[in-house]
Amino acid sequence: MDINARERLILALDLPSADDAKRLMDRVGQEIAFVKIGLELFTAAGPGIVRWAIQQGKQVFLDFKLLDIGETVKRATAAAAELGATFLTVHAGTKTIRAAIEGRGASPLKILGVTVLTNFADSDLEELGIRESMPDAVVRRARLATAWGADGLVAAGTQLEGIRMLLGSKPIIVTPGIRPVGAFPDDQVNVATPTLALAAGADYLVVGRAIRNAPDPAAAARAIQGEIAAACK
Repeated sequence: MDINARERLILALDLPSADDAKRLMDRVGQEIAFVKIGLELFTAAGPGIVRWAIQQGKQVFLDFKLLDIGETVKRATAAAAELGATFLTVHAGTKTIRAAIEGRGASPLKILGVTVLTNFADSDLEELGIRESMPDAVVRRARLATAWGADGLVAAGTQLEGIRMLLGSKPIIVTPGIRPVGAFPDDQVNVATPTLALAAGADYLVVGRAIRNAPDPAAAARAIQGEIAAACK
């Protein structure tokens, strides 16, 4: 997939207010082209923060992980498409993905199926009654999501090789849980460095704390983009 290093890096705006998000965006400036807005920020700031980010020339990844009755997912997806978002996440269930595809209509919004959350371990799958290993569960959900029409997937860097072996290069893969070399994993279980994730098949990398908590967020973003550029040569 022909994407430049700057666009491959998605900054997670996992922040409690619009003011906090705008301050971080001021600090990173033009180093960031793509941002992720999840439930925390959207709940606090509403659709206005999405419109603001797009007005700043940013692409927006709405990480909502929708899972509800079909009509609700359909209408929520239609609203996301109307806002001008680039990506929207939904859980990888048949009815959920089909409703999302119907809801986006003719818009260019890409629907991404969530395979398994990046902070899940095998014990979490067992608690849900899933008897498969983590790799088997991820690959099965990835195959079904794309068969149902998802444009891409959200998957941890540790699970990408199996997905690419099964599905090839076509589905978009967005990988969260990215940590530069030497960074702490925090609350993530399945983490990967930018280089390892890209080598395994990721198209886009979601980075939050490593940029947000850096003394110089713009410099941190540039360093990660440098690693991305080197890995994609």
